[in-house]
Parts: sequence; structure tokens; C-alpha cells
Amino acid sequence: MLGGGVCGLASGLLLARDGHEVTVLERDADPVPESVDEAWENWSRGGVTQFRMAHFLQPAGRVMLEQELPDVFAALVSAGAVRLDVLGLMPPNLTDGGPRAGDERFVTYTARRPVFERVLGAAAEGDPGVEVRRGAVAKELTMQVGKGTPHVTGVRLHSGETLQTDLVVDAMGRSSQLPRWCHDANIGPLHEESEDSGFIYYGRFFRSADGTTPQPFGPLLAPMGTFSILTIPSDNGTWSVTVYISSGDQPLKRLRDPDAWRAVVEACPLHAHWLKGEPISDLMAMGGVIDRYRRPLRDGRPLLTGIALLGDAWACTNPSLGRGITLGLLHAKCLRDVVGSPGASTMKRITIRLPDPTINLLQKQATRQGKPAASLAANLLQTALQSPR
Repeated sequence: MLGGGVCGLASGLLLARDGHEVTVLERDADPVPESVDEAWENWSRGGVTQFRMAHFLQPAGRVMLEQELPDVFAALVSAGAVRLDVLGLMPPNLTDGGPRAGDERFVTYTARRPVFERVLGAAAEGDPGVEVRRGAVAKELTMQVGKGTPHVTGVRLHSGETLQTDLVVDAMGRSSQLPRWCHDANIGPLHEESEDSGFIYYGRFFRSADGTTPQPFGPLLAPMGTFSILTIPSDNGTWSVTVYISSGDQPLKRLRDPDAWRAVVEACPLHAHWLKGEPISDLMAMGGVIDRYRRPLRDGRPLLTGIALLGDAWACTNPSLGRGITLGLLHAKCLRDVVGSPGASTMKRITIRLPDPTINLLQKQATRQGKPAASLAANLLQTALQSPR
């Protein structure tokens, strides 16, 4: 498993509990912190640019955790994750807004990314079927190359060590090195469709003095004309406020200044109260976010076998819609289901077989706008037209 983030750890746990022996290679060397506060304040995760930005677990992700990794879900709740009923955000003047059977499927729990990853990291390191090696940096893939399709046999580390495997899973996220490795091995290029999301976001976390979080007075993601505001309640009395702008809007790039950012949020009547807390992070900015869909196939045939792409390494979408972690968790379950019980006899077919259920389950969400990537404007329009249900 290349990558020890949320997707890599969850996938490793699912596979190990099916009887597989899993080794997780994580380039960042810091161990799993002892406490939630240490995770937020001191955990160095340089390989995850958005580690301390806003994250959201969609209800489908909560359901997956409860059903497939119930101990992880229970630990997340114990760590302070806050319950959020998405239907509770509907306008109170709706005449048909009463509870209905099945409404519980819209409930989720939210937590900061370091808190969620700490819970998964502790679970993985406590599982006898998972070995997590932090500070282990993969250099290249090892392969069997003959007259047929190259087959991945393992990974070579920068330390010189070579690990032989039945299957390599690329869980390296948006910054996956797989395209470069394939290029260096004269394989490919991988099939890829991509587009710049076309936005920059500026976000900050806050904490209350009494452990509560602000009351939402509207949708969590609220288009405001030339910008949008995302407010997410989080664990242990914390929450995030994020302002999204078009990357081509030069005047609004002044929002990188904390005073200008605060002034904009204060000017929004339904959101100003989200600033009434102690800031626990700097104002963080992120841009150049690419929507991308990638697969190791060409003309329907595999470029190489013995490898599977997972989560953001396979497809990454506009993060303002908060689908990344949930898609990754669903993808991890999909991988577990395809791999099945232990045995190397099916591993060469994984590269061919995985995209079929993956596309059926995930691509309809990852490409909801009718193409693999969509601009910020299209996403915001879609969000504005959707009902809270």
C-alpha cells in the first residue's frame, strides 16, 4: 500500500481483515500522535498539502465506516467527532419537512483531518495483519517485463530495499508518482483526463470556549455571487470557515490577507457568527487544484498489471463539494470486494477488473457534471440548484 493517508489506511485494514498481509509505506516519518491535540498541533504531514484544511465525511462514508470498520467509527466518535444531521439544515418554513422513514441515512459525523487520520493510524498499527512503515519512501516499481503486458512485482525504496508483493496499491493521492514511474520505465502514458478546478480557497479553523459549534443558518456550502463560503462543524468544539473564489478573480486574491478575509465573512449575515471563536490555525490558502481521472489502460487494454489505483490517485474532484474522503472510503471497499480472499492467482487481473465496479459505483459521482472535471462555476451552479435533500 503506497500511502498511509485515510484511503491507504482504510484499504489496508479492510484487506487485512479479509486475511491478506498488508504493508503500508508512508513517506512522512512522524508516528501517530498520542492525543487529538498533539495531532492537530504537531503532526507533520508534509505529503498532504490539505492536511489542516476543511474536510467533510459525507453520510455515505459514515455508513461505510459503521458497516465495514465499526471499531474505527466508534473510535472516531470517542475522539470527539460531532454528529451532523444534513436534513436538519433544511429551511424551517418547509411545509413537508417532517421526519420520514430512512432519514437516518443522511446523518454523518465530522472531524478534522488530523483527528480522523490519527484514529485510522492507531487502528492500523494495532491490527496484526497490517505493518505500517513510516518514513519509507518508494523510489520505483519492480516489474516482470517480457513479450506480454508488464506485471508489477513489488516496490523499490530509496533506502535500496526491495519489497516483493502480489499487488501494489497506489494510494499516493493527488501527487501520485505512478505516471512518472511508468514514463521512466517506458510504459504509457496512462489514460488521463484533467482540468483545473479554476478556484482558490482560503480557510481557517476556530474553537469555542464551551465545546459547542455555531448553528448553521443556511447550507454548509453557500454560493454568494463571486465567491462561496463553506462552514463545517467539527470535533471537540472546533469548526472551519473557508472562502472560495475564482482563480481568475484578481481583486479577491486580497483574501489571503487575514483582515480582508475576516471582513468578507463578517459582511455575510448568515455566516458572521462563525467567526466568534478562538482561531486555532493560520489563514491557509490552496490553489491549482486539478480535477482528474486516471487509469492504467490504453484502448481498453492494461498498460501493466499487478497494480490498482485508489482514491485521489484514481480520480480527484472539486474539494468544495466535500466528496474526497467518502469516495476514497467507498473505493477502498470496492478494492477489497474485487481482491477477495487471499491468493495471488487473481492479482494479475486486478488492473483490468477493478475499473468496472469502480466506474459503476463511483464515476457517476466523480463525473456528475457530465465530464470528468468541471469548473468552479459549474459546481457552484449545481450546488445552488440542488435541494438540501
